[in-house]
Amino acid sequence: MSGARAAHYNGARSIIEQGPFLLTDEYRCKILRLLEAQPQLTQRELARALGVSLGRVNFCLKALVEKGLVKAANFRNSNNKKAYLYVLTRRGIGEKARATARFLDRKLAEYEALRREIETLRREVRR
Repeated sequence: MSGARAAHYNGARSIIEQGPFLLTDEYRCKILRLLEAQPQLTQRELARALGVSLGRVNFCLKALVEKGLVKAANFRNSNNKKAYLYVLTRRGIGEKARATARFLDRKLAEYEALRREIETLRREVRR
């Protein structure tokens, strides 16, 4: 049994259960897309690209690894002796597509609601 699963069964909550609101479809989609394109990105670079804290990126990456969507592998870097390469697993590739579809559906629904609200406000202003 993996350490994360063992901790869960010993009464501790898994990283996923500790803060599901931190790894929303939006961030899952964005992180998986960024890592697929640039697996050598550091956590600091991911945080900068996403506009979030380094702690949040660290939490999200741990959750993605725990879920089996991302695999973290050590590699040597001339600038940094210990660096990680974040590679999407097959499950991660599939989840990226599903998360992207869910995120797109939500954004389209938000767009339509905003469009209707703008049209209503325009009608009120014309009166």
